Amino acid sequence: MTPDDENDADRHFAATLAHGIDILLAYRPGEVLLGNRDFVQRTGLSKSTVARLTHTLVVLGYLRHEPSLGKYRLGAPVLAPAYPLLASMQIRQVARPLMERLAGEVGGAVSLGVRDRTQMIYVETSRSTDDLVVTPDIGAALPMLTTAIGKAWLCRVPAALRDPVLNRLRLEDADAFRRAEPRLAQARRELETKGYCSNRAEWRHDVFAFAVPLCRRVDSQWFVVNCGVRAPPGAFDAIQRAVGPRLVTMAHALESRLGLHETTGL
Repeated sequence: MTPDDENDADRHFAATLAHGIDILLAYRPGEVLLGNRDFVQRTGLSKSTVARLTHTLVVLGYLRHEPSLGKYRLGAPVLAPAYPLLASMQIRQVARPLMERLAGEVGGAVSLGVRDRTQMIYVETSRSTDDLVVTPDIGAALPMLTTAIGKAWLCRVPAALRDPVLNRLRLEDADAFRRAEPRLAQARRELETKGYCSNRAEWRHDVFAFAVPLCRRVDSQWFVVNCGVRAPPGAFDAIQRAVGPRLVTMAHALESRLGLHETTGL
């Protein structure tokens, strides 16, 4: 059964609402304008359905229509639902000084992320400089199978939460899932022995990354701390020794500040 089949079997599922959200989620980093043809290709919806949804989203302000181009920009109201969520995440305020310190020590970017369907989303980030190969920002989305942060989440969470996500990833791209399976098994061993998962330029050829999942949930979510640095040729082992243990230490400090090692932690 596919995810769409599961939704069709749920009589409480509002398909029109879900399709409208899919339109808003069709934008990728760096993209400003998309047209109805783009939405059709990325969502699999019919032309007529997309036309109705984009019209409605324009009326509500979530999209801004550019008549001369026949395309749409995201509107400011898209930001409004995110603010209450971010403002309520106490972990961001607690983690920020620790993240800033580590980013300065390793000359990279340190981020805090959670899962969104089959990807990871940054909810906080600190960087030592803007002169980075990848400049992460709040709201940036990363794939799960080819990033350290995604593998760390998959290696930490309980099977009841992990297995449905793995199934969706398999259905989305069976070939990519098959290629990633050995690396995921390696990531589990790495987390057990070193306390972190690594990404040896798998997602981007110019970035090494390391990630540590927190030991327990915070506000019902599993958070992961991630650190990305430039990837000079042949330098992975040295960077791993310099960054990996520091990230583990930072994650443990964050857990202590949050009281996660106490029986009545968050």
